[in-house]
Amino acid sequence: MSSSSDFQQDRHSFSGSPQKWNDFELPGDTLYYRFTSDMSNTEWGYKFTVTAGHLGRFQTGFEILKQMLSEERVVPHLPLAKIWEWQVGVACRQTGHQRLKAIHLLLKIVQCSTQRDCDLTLLKPLWQLFTHMENNLCHDMAKPGILLPLHRALAELFFVTENRVTELGSIQEYLLALNTEDHLHRCTAQ
Repeated sequence: MSSSSDFQQDRHSFSGSPQKWNDFELPGDTLYYRFTSDMSNTEWGYKFTVTAGHLGRFQTGFEILKQMLSEERVVPHLPLAKIWEWQVGVACRQTGHQRLKAIHLLLKIVQCSTQRDCDLTLLKPLWQLFTHMENNLCHDMAKPGILLPLHRALAELFFVTENRVTELGSIQEYLLALNTEDHLHRCTAQ
């Protein structure tokens, strides 16, 4: 069982008697599983139960952070640098609605933070995902459509972040943080 179709992320493998099976949690909103029999006996297989979205975990944390980031008098007392680091990690690892919620919190942090609160280099994997989506959109111009929610959320995150770092006078550091040296050389050559 895994949270990715290629069975590389959050992988859990079980074999043998039911006593060897343990409860576990998977991030995201999708479970992938593969059942393979070695045909060594004639039992019917395995049974497992999937329980979705435990309120009190991700959703509760999201609601609490969203509320705290909305309170101007609370924000100065929050460890924004640490929260930023956590939320970027969540946005990189999660899928579906949880990823969108993490990006929503990143937007709130950008809007209420100072330059020192957010390590912008942490956004690099999300920037690469966004530019990949943008490149695919440019190649698929023959069939225009609606942007995916993730694409829209990332576009807003990077638009707001760029405006914020421009206000703070650190646009060069921001651009250098997101791009690779190879990419900068190609842009310069063009």
